[in-house]
Amino acid sequence: MWVGNETDPTNFTLLSFFPEFRYITAVVSIILLIYTLLIVFTSNTLLIVLIWLDSRLHTPMYSLLSQLSLMDLMLTSSIIPKMAVNFFSGWRSISFLACGTQIFFSLTVAIAECILITFMCFDRYVAICNPLRYPVVISPRVCLQMTAVSWAGGALTSFGHTAFTLHFHICSPREIPHFFCEVMAVLRIVCEDILAYEKAVVVTSILVLLLPLSLIVSSYVLIFLAVLRMNSPEGRNKALATCSSHLCVVGLYFGPGMFIYMRPGSAKTPKLNQGLFLFGTVLTPLLNPLAYSIRNKEVLSALKKLMGGVSPPGRRQNFHHQL
Repeated sequence: MWVGNETDPTNFTLLSFFPEFRYITAVVSIILLIYTLLIVFTSNTLLIVLIWLDSRLHTPMYSLLSQLSLMDLMLTSSIIPKMAVNFFSGWRSISFLACGTQIFFSLTVAIAECILITFMCFDRYVAICNPLRYPVVISPRVCLQMTAVSWAGGALTSFGHTAFTLHFHICSPREIPHFFCEVMAVLRIVCEDILAYEKAVVVTSILVLLLPLSLIVSSYVLIFLAVLRMNSPEGRNKALATCSSHLCVVGLYFGPGMFIYMRPGSAKTPKLNQGLFLFGTVLTPLLNPLAYSIRNKEVLSALKKLMGGVSPPGRRQNFHHQL
């Protein structure tokens, strides 16, 4: 099996995941099936198309949601295809530049998602607690600024961590115990004292994960208090449906990240980290659009409208004739 050009001292070798697992081929095949058939075509991509095509979904909430789906696609696409190619070809070598690029893009998107989800929570807070001021506070310009801040914050933070991680001296044989280049996995093969940098990772995690999560929880306490005071059962049910979907997404994104980057000694538990990353890069992008669409009448209505618009003309005529 090829593991790369051994004469190039800057290359890394990805050890894939759970190498002792007997049915690894079946696992990778299932992952590819989920990625290609469900995530790309029937979940995130479809949700982006629905929001883009249906004028009823041209609101700040759905605009932010489309960005979240785009980030999901980018995160998954930056990791899963390379993992599959390495596994089936046997070529597990990755260059220094490619490794740095993978770290940068995966961290950028992951951090941007955390920031964006916090903004989405603020959007729901204003919509439910201050509905009369919503068009002013969450204007299209503000929505665009939220998106820009999310991407910029993720990119700047990721650039710092990528540059700092790769400047350390790496021990031979430069084998990364992971299925992609990830910060904690690379730190595991560093030959220097990285205690100070690990503390910096914890501080960043507090700013990116714990602080936004605290704001989200505080906001939802106020949201639920406002919902309980609503006189309209229909309005109360709609607000609860939207908020419960958002809370599911919050748990899917923040849970694995906190276990990986805020748990002491996380770099010493590669198998657990791999399982959490597999959850975050495959299952979370799948469950995110489902959480927003299954209980959302507007999204379901847009989907029915789209399906009706692409159905054969004869079938549509028969349907209207039956009505």
